[in-house]
Amino acid sequence: MEMTLQEQNERKAQSYKLLLWFAMVSMVMMFAGLTSAYVVSTSRADWLKDFQMPPAFFISTAVIILSSITFLLARKSIKQNNQALTTKWLLATFALSIGFVVLQFVGFGQIIDSGYFFTGSESTITTSFLYIIAILHMAHLFGGLIALSIIIYNHFKQKYNATQTLGIELGEMFWHFLGILWILLFLFFFFY
Repeated sequence: MEMTLQEQNERKAQSYKLLLWFAMVSMVMMFAGLTSAYVVSTSRADWLKDFQMPPAFFISTAVIILSSITFLLARKSIKQNNQALTTKWLLATFALSIGFVVLQFVGFGQIIDSGYFFTGSESTITTSFLYIIAILHMAHLFGGLIALSIIIYNHFKQKYNATQTLGIELGEMFWHFLGILWILLFLFFFFY
């Protein structure tokens, strides 16, 4: 019995989504390990008890939430075969993601300006943990930016339409994951 083209495409989409889920679960496990180490380290004598999150991290959190919304709107637009609106939402998502990265570096600068350093003799275990976790998140974000760039390129090549949205769906799924991950990390650092 031979599969139809639609069945083959559905099976391919399921395989790609499953692989993405495995990747996201492994990332969650990595960050769970790091945050667990963070919790254990809070009992150290040299742990900073009065550390405050920089204001730029609050703004970057809002920006990454907005970028998830624009990505969602891009997927909805392509499902309606509205190429022009999809382009606008994808480019808005890209601009917001660049804004998020810039705000992260501004936040690191604000931490340094407050007298806390990430490395060297003046660093603390508290700021080093924050730095490592935020940089690892940004490394995954750069992967998301590469995926988003490919999605935008493919969109301009007219590879997506109302019936072919797999690339945008996978990108959106990963992007929402990155946003949720940052929000959870931000809340963890803010309240812990």
